[in-house]
Amino acid sequence: MKKLVFSVAALFSFMLIANKSLAQNSQYSQDYKTAVGLKFGAYEDGIAVKYFASPDISYEGVLGFRNHGVVVTGLYEINQEAFNVSGLKFYYGFGAHIGAEGKGDYQRLGSDQYYNSSHILLGADGVLGLEYVIPNSPIAVSLDLNPRIELATGPFFDIAPGLGIKYTF
Repeated sequence: MKKLVFSVAALFSFMLIANKSLAQNSQYSQDYKTAVGLKFGAYEDGIAVKYFASPDISYEGVLGFRNHGVVVTGLYEINQEAFNVSGLKFYYGFGAHIGAEGKGDYQRLGSDQYYNSSHILLGADGVLGLEYVIPNSPIAVSLDLNPRIELATGPFFDIAPGLGIKYTF
């Protein structure tokens, strides 16, 4: 937990310093093409990249690290302005994940499952969330829910909340 808090503090400090130096040289719009940052979830924490193919369609990839494993998630997202607030977008979409986890506890909604050996993670994902681009800065903050159906170790369904902090460019 200390490592996670330190990582968030270091990333946030870096973004504030970058924002201060870049804001002196240019103005930021509320929209961006690409964002890179951290995503914290109930099951995985990881590195996220979001790319806008058009003003309302984006692709997001997350390389998530979990206890004894790693998961790669790809999402197709539809974005639209939320509540007539500049810089606030509502997004929803779908995708898939694949990964592997070693021997140990596998966390899931309601109960944990213990596995005696390594196993594959494979399934379908959804996403529903809000993202806010802080005015005059390159920082986007998101909060979402990620329902997923795990097929390889299930089938079972669970929902994972997520918090994202990204640097936009």
